[in-house]
Amino acid sequence: MTIKETKIKKVKDKTKVLPKKARLDSRLDSARLAARQVKKPKVSSKIKEKKEDDKIVLRIRVRAYESKILDASVKQIMDTAMRYDAVIVGPVPLPTEIKKYTVNRASFVYKNTREQFEIRVHKRLIDIINPGAKTIEALTNLSLPSGVDIDVKML
Repeated sequence: MTIKETKIKKVKDKTKVLPKKARLDSRLDSARLAARQVKKPKVSSKIKEKKEDDKIVLRIRVRAYESKILDASVKQIMDTAMRYDAVIVGPVPLPTEIKKYTVNRASFVYKNTREQFEIRVHKRLIDIINPGAKTIEALTNLSLPSGVDIDVKML
């Protein structure tokens, strides 16, 4: 025997090559056995309900045509919520909604000339986590500038 033949023989003896399907099956079997051995603690439905009830979120969406007025009203909302020690997430700027309108300049001779107008609606999102009764009352009594639209949801 030559040196090359002995090396090849040693390599063949050490490794056992299984077909691809058998290798996958053995992996799946070991994973199934591991899953059976791990016992998951049982959680009663009452505990789940308590965890969900603990977190109440007051989601406020503020919309306006002018960004300066919008930012001022958002600051006013945040100051009011902070005064009553509420946990605030935001303000999160949402994408500006742009509505474009194309209008003819003239009706007869210069019919092909057109004018374009656009309306931009700026939006912000504020989440108040676990607000108290005083916080909600203060936010409802808040007077904001005209042109600011507010949507409030309880999550």
